[in-house]
Amino acid sequence: MAVSYSNIGLVYFDMGDYSRALEYCKNGLEIAKQVLSANHPDLAYRYSFFGQIYRSMKDYPKSLENFEGCLSIGKKALPENHPDIAFAYSNIGDVHRLMGDYEKALSFHRKALNIQENVQCNPLHCALTYINLGETYREMRNYSTALTDFP
Repeated sequence: MAVSYSNIGLVYFDMGDYSRALEYCKNGLEIAKQVLSANHPDLAYRYSFFGQIYRSMKDYPKSLENFEGCLSIGKKALPENHPDIAFAYSNIGDVHRLMGDYEKALSFHRKALNIQENVQCNPLHCALTYINLGETYREMRNYSTALTDFP
C-alpha cells in the first residue's frame, strides 16, 4: 500500500502537482513507518523524494531537512561509500546552491564526488553531481575553475 501511494505521488510530481504529490507521499510514508525499521533504506529513499518535491516547490529549508533525513538514515543503513550516500550529498549541495550558500554547496558536491570516483555509481547520479558542481561554479562566476575541474 505504501508503494502504491508513493507511485501515485510520483505521477503527480511528474505532472507538476506538488501538493498532491506531497499528500500521497505522506500517506505512503506513514504506512511505511508502521512496517519498516526507523533506519530502513526505503525510508531514506522516501525522504529523498520529499526533498525533491520541496526543492521543486522552492521550499529550500524543507527540502534540505528531508535530504538531510535521507542522509542520516543512509549513513546508518548503508556502507559509508554507498552511491546513495553520494547522491544525498549531491542533493544537499544543490539545495545549498539554490539558497546561495556556495561554499557549503561545493563541500557537499566534493563529498559526493569523493564517493562516486571510488565506487561504481549510477552514471546519471554522477552526471548530476558534475552538473550541480558546474552550476555552483557558474553562479559564483568562477568560470576557469569550472572549466578545469570537469573531465
